[in-house]
Amino acid sequence: MNSQNALIEKVQELLTQIPIEGVMNHLTGSHPAHIELVSQTVLMPEVASRMDITAGLWLYVDDLDRSHVICQDLETPTGSLWHGILHRREGDYSNSRYWMRRAANHPLISTGKMDLNKLITAVEQSTNRNDPQLISAQKEEWTLLFNWCLQQA
Repeated sequence: MNSQNALIEKVQELLTQIPIEGVMNHLTGSHPAHIELVSQTVLMPEVASRMDITAGLWLYVDDLDRSHVICQDLETPTGSLWHGILHRREGDYSNSRYWMRRAANHPLISTGKMDLNKLITAVEQSTNRNDPQLISAQKEEWTLLFNWCLQQA
């Protein structure tokens, strides 16, 4: 089995144990859950070597602090994109926009597949911090970027 297949297999095992319906259900704030499962997964060699995947997994389970530590060291457009999403989820919208500008040449943004500034503005202006439509958009955004990262492995 090649390394990409091994990585995908390990990540799929985790995502099966922690379905997306049960995570990222808050637009802002850190609400860490499933820490032990993610800790075990990110230590596996197939996953540990991929900082972008690891940052995304911590964001998936709402551990914004651990994701932030990784994003700070990931000096790529993908890292900037994760970093921008992270700051939006912290409620730091101006910092989120800063990181989105740094990620402007990321293929998902430059091809128009993602418009994160639109989501930043919607969350910032929302009076319902757990608006189901915005939470759905947040999960779609995560899925799109995470799957893109897996394809790049």
